[in-house]
Amino acid sequence: MEEKKVIDFIQSLCKYAGEGEEFAGNFWKKLKADDEIYQELVFYMEHGNFACKANIQGYTVVDIMVWQMDHFKARLDQDNSGTRQNGDRMLLLAFDTFLNMRKEPDRYILKMSAETGTDYVGKYE
Repeated sequence: MEEKKVIDFIQSLCKYAGEGEEFAGNFWKKLKADDEIYQELVFYMEHGNFACKANIQGYTVVDIMVWQMDHFKARLDQDNSGTRQNGDRMLLLAFDTFLNMRKEPDRYILKMSAETGTDYVGKYE
């Protein structure tokens, strides 16, 4: 797929997600530097689904999205995150987190295993 289509997709995604040009530019730089995640985004663009071929220590972008949904559940009532019912924002943040995870996998794996938005018995004890 030609880069212009990917750049246009990123800019549209950022617009609908409420992110500006600076975020889009930084996202593009990170994405361009990681061919595996780049190809995952292209697959999503073409199929509207995830190939889940890109992974970091066994985690995929879908794992990031599930973690984010769980993590943001605690804030949904207040909707301080602006993410509620904004699939574009969830998708963008999942790919952005996935790109960041490439550089600091242990940090994000720890966050994903420790931080949840789900209330469970003993969570606040």
